[in-house]
Amino acid sequence: MNTNGVTIVTTDDERKKFIEFPYGHYADNDVWVPPLRMDQKKLIDTKKNPYYDNAEIALFIAEHNGEIAGRISAVVDHRFNKEHNSKTGHFGFFECIDDQNTADLLFRVACDWLKEKGMTDVLGPASPGMMDTIGLLVDGFDKQPYLMMPYNKPYYEKLILGAGFEHEMDLLAYVVDQQDMDMSRFERALNLVYKRYPGLKIREVNKRKLNEEVEIVRQIYNQAWKDNWGFLPLTKAELQATAEDFKLILDTDFAHIAEIDGKPVAFSIALLDYNQLFKTMNGNLFPFGFLKILFQKKKITRLRTALLGVIPEYKGKGIDAILTQKAIEKGIPRNLTRSELSWVLGTNTSMIRLAEKINGRLDKTYRMYRKQL
Repeated sequence: MNTNGVTIVTTDDERKKFIEFPYGHYADNDVWVPPLRMDQKKLIDTKKNPYYDNAEIALFIAEHNGEIAGRISAVVDHRFNKEHNSKTGHFGFFECIDDQNTADLLFRVACDWLKEKGMTDVLGPASPGMMDTIGLLVDGFDKQPYLMMPYNKPYYEKLILGAGFEHEMDLLAYVVDQQDMDMSRFERALNLVYKRYPGLKIREVNKRKLNEEVEIVRQIYNQAWKDNWGFLPLTKAELQATAEDFKLILDTDFAHIAEIDGKPVAFSIALLDYNQLFKTMNGNLFPFGFLKILFQKKKITRLRTALLGVIPEYKGKGIDAILTQKAIEKGIPRNLTRSELSWVLGTNTSMIRLAEKINGRLDKTYRMYRKQL
């Protein structure tokens, strides 16, 4: 590697440096939550992550005065481009010192790689893809992120805009506090929905039949989100891999499927905010982090609604509100006093309306950027 420059990651040692950079970069930050190293390794593993059945990735690290100064990924997602009839590349895993020249170098090599692959524009951050961690935090830097939500240093937007990118889309995070919930108002609204659909039933996801449940969620999701910005249909392999990862942390009190006359029409998956435990684990599940998850999860006080979908013919009928209320209701006796609904597209007026209806307040904004190549 040159004294000052960027290199493409090819060796195990370089991959380790790529993964390790943020742990030192945020060492003095009280809000950042160290992600599990095993998860970070899996995200960039082209052999083990089924995402790469349809995608290619290149990783780059920058060095400044003999020290690692930044990193970035470039991805060509063939399925995304087929879905959107585009030639869009993605950048992700962006971390950098507060130096525009270093950032410019990182973006230049990533964009050059994408151009060589025939891409005409680049969108990001997506780490690595649009169904993974996406968006750049642009406000709320003093608040600890919820599970699987990004966190970054405040100057990153300056670096990204300085490298020639433009604002593409905002992704919103709403927070609902238990004391702000008007449960009587909720009950009245829910009674109207049940009156409209007497065959409506909300049931918990059955972990003993997880494969079948995962397929139901996939079918609903692909119908519910197909017209939304940035949509990418979920494959069986991807969702099965995600389900395997979630087995340890999935709590059926907060994972529901809505059926009308026995037909699945909607689902909601909320997750306990394990970031409250990960904060003290320094990215290591073993040897003691595993025990912390098992024995300290009662200390978790926050939930995050990570996935919610309603098939088109039942959208706007109040079923999403019932699913949201069900998770909040289950959380009350377990001392879960706060819930995040994220991420919500800045253009998704129905989800924004739902968040406001349940007295949610806008808590954080994440942003996506695009650049023509």
